Amino acid sequence: MPVALRSSVAHVTAYEERFAEGQEVVERVLPDGASRLLIVLQRGVASIHVAGASASPVVLSMRGHMHGLSLTLQPGATLGLFGVPADELAGRTVPWDGLVSNARRYLSDQLAAAGDDSKRVGLVLSSLGAMQRPSDPRSRRLVEQAASHLRAHAGGGSVRALATAMNLSERRLQQVFAAQLGLAPSVWRRLQRLHGTLRMLRRAEAEAPQWAQIAVGAGYCDQSHLINEFRALCGLTPRQFLRRVVSDSSNTAAGPAG
Repeated sequence: MPVALRSSVAHVTAYEERFAEGQEVVERVLPDGASRLLIVLQRGVASIHVAGASASPVVLSMRGHMHGLSLTLQPGATLGLFGVPADELAGRTVPWDGLVSNARRYLSDQLAAAGDDSKRVGLVLSSLGAMQRPSDPRSRRLVEQAASHLRAHAGGGSVRALATAMNLSERRLQQVFAAQLGLAPSVWRRLQRLHGTLRMLRRAEAEAPQWAQIAVGAGYCDQSHLINEFRALCGLTPRQFLRRVVSDSSNTAAGPAG
């Protein structure tokens, strides 16, 4: 990653997969609160979209030849790259041409003509580097500090208490999160708590999860709270989620949790 872009792009993923004729694979992508640049390559054409932050899962239906790039953006990147606050893109997927100047709309043709994904990544990063605007370092620092605190204390403390500790009004903290991340601090914390739960489940691996312990360890009030939040953010209960993961990877049984 070019040093100049590290404040805008968290990481880049290139993917390519071919499915047998008539085969369809459905994948549920869980929300993580990040905005992304999505590039799909199909039949010699490249389409580019910016997907805003979301607290809802996305169900992907995959078939045929799947090929593309995904760039996860840093907090504040939509402002720095496109001049658009993150909350204006939240929950939306917007075409590249609707966000960039005419001088940048040729990128799709360049990506389609490029010979390999390495060249495509270089083209995208070069274009983003040329688009970067000066950012507001104070707002970036504020949201990074607040996010770090919420990540470390996903189960406790109010947003109001956090704002007070940072010598901010609650309204100002909400505004900074909206512009930089596109989500309210309380929603972002819920997502961190969800992913903390997923990390605990991965560590449990073959053992049947002790749901009450996981609920408390991840910062939920109790097991019912965990189940309700899982359903709200994943569209599945923990048991349903584990059944799908297990069926795709092993024959290990999972204990009940709703």
